[in-house]
Order: sequence, then C-alpha cells, then structure tokens
Amino acid sequence: MPTHVPVFIATTLLLAMVPGASAALMIRQALEGGRRALHGTLAGNASGFLIWSTAAAAGLSAVLLASPGAYSALQIAGGVILMYLGGRTLWTALTTVPVQATGEGEQSTGFAGGYLIGLSTNLGNPKAGVFAISVLPQFVTAKGPVFLSTVALGALWALVSAAWYILLTWTVSRGRALVSKPAVLRGISVATGAVLLGLGAVVVAGA
Repeated sequence: MPTHVPVFIATTLLLAMVPGASAALMIRQALEGGRRALHGTLAGNASGFLIWSTAAAAGLSAVLLASPGAYSALQIAGGVILMYLGGRTLWTALTTVPVQATGEGEQSTGFAGGYLIGLSTNLGNPKAGVFAISVLPQFVTAKGPVFLSTVALGALWALVSAAWYILLTWTVSRGRALVSKPAVLRGISVATGAVLLGLGAVVVAGA
C-alpha cells in the first residue's frame, strides 16, 4: 500500500515547481498557444506521468520480489536524486538570470497538437524518468499490491502536477507581468531548491 502520501504530494508538487521543459512549455502555451492547445498539453503531460509510473511499477515489482533489501537501496537513491535536483535548482537560480517571458510568436496547434507536444516533452524529460525509477518506489511498501500501488501513486503524481500547471498557467494568463518577472522566478526557484535539498537529506538519513 502507498505510504507517506502527504509527503509524496509535497514532493511531486515541488518537482512540478522546478523550472524545466514542462513548465516552460506550459507558460508558452498559456501566452501563445490558445486554450485548446493548453488543455491538450496538460492532458499529454499527465499521460506521460502515467506511462512513466506504469513502466516503473513493472520494474519495481520484479525488484522487490527478487530482493527485499533493494527497497532500502532505492530509498537512498531517491534521496540522493532529490538532493541533486534541489542543489542544481539552487545553483541555477543563484548563478543565472531568468529570461522574462513574452507573448510574441506562435499560433494555436489545437488540442491534438498540444497533446502530442505535452506527451513528447514529458517522455523526453530525464527528470520525470529519474523520479519514476529512483524516487517514486520509496513511497511504496514491499507488502501489498506493489504494481497497483505504484500506478496509483503515478496517477496522483499526474494529478498534482496538472493542478500546479493549471494554477501556473491561470496566474500567467491573469497576471503575466508579475509572474514573468525575473525576481519572482528566481525566488520560486530558490525556495523550491532549498526544500528539495532538505527533503532529500531526510530521506537518505531515514533509509
């Protein structure tokens, strides 16, 4: 059965908040792509999370059946990954200048086009793959329906990420001048990186 669901929700929310390809795509679609393209991109991105988690569930089931001790190793690996993501986010926020978003450019691609863009961006995102393989398994116990529990967490991951991107794009649409300011983007990155770094350290220490 899934464990530490509140921590899992907080972790996936923080990961969604880390500036990256998916966040940049969502902001671009909100500013330039149109409503249908944005909805398609959100759906495609969520589908990518479900694919990643299903693939991880199949592998996790085999690993836990073969070696119960592998669960601790996965916990440590997941914590290290979180620390790495947090450290890199902090470093990037403190050493680079975010670029302010503009509203110039592209026409709407429609729902189908947005879906394909969102799906391909998610499946090509190494952050999502690493999380699915190394971090997600630590929130599942070795007892119970491991495969179904992992897929359920994947669905929750997709839901939390979609909720964040909906809020992000709504905020961008309503107050793009504020959200796109470099200082605001930097503040979000610093806070997110610090929390991820601390959370990863706690996971490693408790493994």
